Amino acid sequence: MKAGKLVVAALIVAAFAGGLYYGKGQSAAPTITSSDSGKSFSGGYDASQDAQVASSSSAAAKRTVEGVTHVVEDGMSIMEAVKASNPGDTIQVMPGTYSETVYIDKDDIRLIGVIQEGKRAVMDGKGELNDAILYSGNNIVVENFRITKYKGNAIMGQAGNNFEIRNNVIVDTGVYGIFPQLGKNGVVEHNVISGIEDAAIYVGMSDNIHVAHNDVFDSVAGIEIENSRHAIVENNYVHNNTGGILAFITPGLPIKTTYDVIIRNNFIVGNNHHNFGAPGSTVAGIPAGTGILIMAADQVIVEGNIISDNKTAGILITDHANAPNTTIDPESEPNPDQLAILNNTMLNNGYDTIDEVKALMLTEFKSGNPDIVRVGPSRDSCIINRHRYITVGVDDFAECDFSNTHSVTTYLLDEPVPPREILAEDRGQIAYLGVCAGCHTYTGRMIGPPVQMIQALYMDNPQGLAEYIANPVKKRPDYPEMPPQNYLDEETRLAVAKYMLSVKR
Repeated sequence: MKAGKLVVAALIVAAFAGGLYYGKGQSAAPTITSSDSGKSFSGGYDASQDAQVASSSSAAAKRTVEGVTHVVEDGMSIMEAVKASNPGDTIQVMPGTYSETVYIDKDDIRLIGVIQEGKRAVMDGKGELNDAILYSGNNIVVENFRITKYKGNAIMGQAGNNFEIRNNVIVDTGVYGIFPQLGKNGVVEHNVISGIEDAAIYVGMSDNIHVAHNDVFDSVAGIEIENSRHAIVENNYVHNNTGGILAFITPGLPIKTTYDVIIRNNFIVGNNHHNFGAPGSTVAGIPAGTGILIMAADQVIVEGNIISDNKTAGILITDHANAPNTTIDPESEPNPDQLAILNNTMLNNGYDTIDEVKALMLTEFKSGNPDIVRVGPSRDSCIINRHRYITVGVDDFAECDFSNTHSVTTYLLDEPVPPREILAEDRGQIAYLGVCAGCHTYTGRMIGPPVQMIQALYMDNPQGLAEYIANPVKKRPDYPEMPPQNYLDEETRLAVAKYMLSVKR
């Protein structure tokens, strides 16, 4: 089977095994629902669990006292300014070129690029450095940079809460563009990102996230919400990626769920780029020409998007069993349930769909270019104005009892999340969740090898694994080279090595 295509045998077996519902001829007039006058969404995130839902897109805590401002001129080091800073300080980086990795392990730091006459502070990895900006602190702001030619990540959060990442231009940074991992209460907005071999914006194992007004293109995945909850993705321009917007549960990660995601008012156009993801990785299985992909995620609402010119399908829905490059995790519920497809403008999708989808359409005696494709079980899901679209697999979706999400402005919190306090005994676990789980699942392949394989090599040698984490060498031709994690102190590297060798799932 070719990577990037659904498995035809599994599709047809699922269809005849009852995973799909076969529609009847349309004899009555279709139900027509107005998106403006219908009932508004009343479910979703219960703000009382944390605080009142805010009406603005601010995430970092408001400062009661301003610290000092450090100015970094061209030729100076940003990292040296970080070392000299204290919580509450602002670091202003003047236009120029900076080739370094910046690691922020302090709270309440603003890292601000200064734009003068269109010129930005440029972080250039020269194709040699792995990461541009890493942060594990809380209340971090990163804005106004141009970041290019790093091998790994442009901006990665490692268990930091209350973050704001905005107005950055990111070009060709390798695996991930903007990657908040294990964070809560964060904003990713007004960024322009291209040329990423996994996800331009990748929200991993995070909660209360707002992704808005970004321009993402020429990447494998445009925007990915993975093993995360309470997220809104809106008003983005997502074009010429392999897959546009993804809501995923990746099996084998420590957090097992994705739910309560709203994807609304985005332009999702012409996502037909060839798939250049790492062979065998989850995203390498995305069929080129996928507008929105929902894999095993629950409570996903798709509303008010313009979805056009995606050659495989406008919306593709699948469970784990029918998705390529995924392993089965017995602790992850594999089906996408409680989905709601509301009013979306869908034009010219599925015009060159893959053979497996064509075969699936034949099982329902349908022809044409598919806008919406679903394979595998999906319980308690619904769709509005289904007569507008060419669909396969959604005839058993109910008519939605609401038509819009106008009542939900954001899932950000009025009161920022308290700073994460990491006890000495928790250091290994937090580093594993915030750093290692970005590339390693327990059983399957993500970017790096599965944890089980690492355990087999190092089970009795945590010190050896800690040394490898600091100074890795390429061991397997079928996996990308691991970047050094030597910005972590020696004690943390040993703690995460011991934790990784002890996990069971």
